[in-house]
Amino acid sequence: MRTLSARRPEVRLATMTKLTQWLWGLALLGSAWAALTMGALGLELPFPCQEVLWPLPAYLLVSAGCYALGTVGYRVATFHDCEDAARELQSQILEARADLARRGLRF
Repeated sequence: MRTLSARRPEVRLATMTKLTQWLWGLALLGSAWAALTMGALGLELPFPCQEVLWPLPAYLLVSAGCYALGTVGYRVATFHDCEDAARELQSQILEARADLARRGLRF
């Protein structure tokens, strides 16, 4: 008698890339903004809230740009030099030049 073994298919969980996460977040915020500004939800927002809501995407874009510039500036300011690695690389360059000079290459 022949028995069939029930093999379970391997399940792989898909992970979202960072780009996909950002696009989903932007789509969610954009649809919420559009629903609030166009009145699709049937909410009557007070005028001061509407005044703030209309330029909100521009404010968020400027804020994201400022954050990006601040992050890059901080990373540049706190960049660590690897002096040991630089010395090791310089010695390897000298060794390579000496080896090439022995083989007849002129600099």
